[in-house]
Amino acid sequence: MNCKQLYMLRRCYSTAEHLKSIGSSKHLDYDIIISGGGMIGSSLACTLSRAPMLQNQKILLIEGAPKKNWKLSNNYSNRVSALNPSTKKLLESVDVWNHIKAARFKPVKQMKVWGSGSVAAVEFDISGNVSSDCIAYIVENDVLLSAIDKELDKSKDKITVIHGSKVKSYQLPTERNQPVTLVMEDGHTYSCSLLLGTDGANSKVRETMGVEYVKWSYGQHAIVANLELQEVSTNDTAWQRFLTTGPVALLPLNNEFSSLVWSTTIDNSKELLKMSDEEFVHALNTALMEPPQKNSLIDVTSYITNIVFKNQYIPRPSGVIPPQIKSVQSGSRAAFPLGFGHSTSYVKPSVALLGDAAHRVHPLAGQGVNLGFGDIECLTRVLSKAVTNGHVINSFSTLKDYEKERLRHNVPTMIAIDLMNKVYSNSNSLLMALGDAAIQLANCLPPVKTLMIKQASS
Repeated sequence: MNCKQLYMLRRCYSTAEHLKSIGSSKHLDYDIIISGGGMIGSSLACTLSRAPMLQNQKILLIEGAPKKNWKLSNNYSNRVSALNPSTKKLLESVDVWNHIKAARFKPVKQMKVWGSGSVAAVEFDISGNVSSDCIAYIVENDVLLSAIDKELDKSKDKITVIHGSKVKSYQLPTERNQPVTLVMEDGHTYSCSLLLGTDGANSKVRETMGVEYVKWSYGQHAIVANLELQEVSTNDTAWQRFLTTGPVALLPLNNEFSSLVWSTTIDNSKELLKMSDEEFVHALNTALMEPPQKNSLIDVTSYITNIVFKNQYIPRPSGVIPPQIKSVQSGSRAAFPLGFGHSTSYVKPSVALLGDAAHRVHPLAGQGVNLGFGDIECLTRVLSKAVTNGHVINSFSTLKDYEKERLRHNVPTMIAIDLMNKVYSNSNSLLMALGDAAIQLANCLPPVKTLMIKQASS
């Protein structure tokens, strides 16, 4: 072997060692790191990677759960989401909706809401109110997650996904131009210009930010289950009755089945879970169909409403008639606690919160996941605008624009949902009368219903 050959051999060996060291490096740098997968984190990764102005951003998605091989079961899942038209539009923009269409979903054409104190009801439909053919779309969480996962797999050149890995700590910048650093439990570290926290209601990102988090428990559990209806029908109506213990809602799955979300006291939820399937069905039908409680104050408000609005409001003697439940899918009953939570700030330098990490609401209006998807749309839009205008991806003024816009939308929605639960989920005669009056007025005044639907649809 001559000197030239020896030199070339050493050079190749040196190059191989260098490449090996890069491959085994425990530190990698990204433009954007999304901490937390699930519906919001995974959808955020897809949306950012498809935005034209963000094509060059290197994105890392950290998903604490192991990668799942999704398989659609013949039985419906007991966890569903009521996606509004704006969320559907966002999912269409990243091709996720195509996979949902190929699986299954159920459009909601109408919604009927009534209380436990009278036969008064407010009915929502799509006529002239929203630029959509439906009020909402009922999609199983598993179907939605599977659809998002399919699109993530198509974006491997733009998005790196780490499954089954936990973040040990976050180090946020203390000076301008410093990166965010993530230390993983397995010893790896990652850095980025922008950290996005989508790690749920118990967010570690939010805790590291040190922002104030307002929260409380409702002292309620939500029971979910899949229900077989007594009669086959088009089943395109969502039904919700406010009981003194909390709201009970039926969301259509297909022409024969509906999904149940029954919010009630913790003690009552425990009793309902202990019941046999037959006892549970009887209790549910009773809750949906029992006659209104006698309340003289409600009688007065109904009388006044009739005088003021004359023929615009005529209570029907039979009241609303929801579908009768035939049976409950065996093993589908489950319960989870309900609470309120809101971060007073969504952003800090180089970090932003989205979804449940920023806000948590009662499920009575089905808006929790839609607020999260609204966060995604807003952040993607403001980041794209910032890059277009020559700003860096983690510009604090840009993040503040995101925060300002989302607070303006989220806070009124959350307050309204919280007030609804407090007003209707109690046995106080005065509050019950006020709640019933609100239902009557909403049904009498089309502009009020239009405003409510627009707020829920955006």
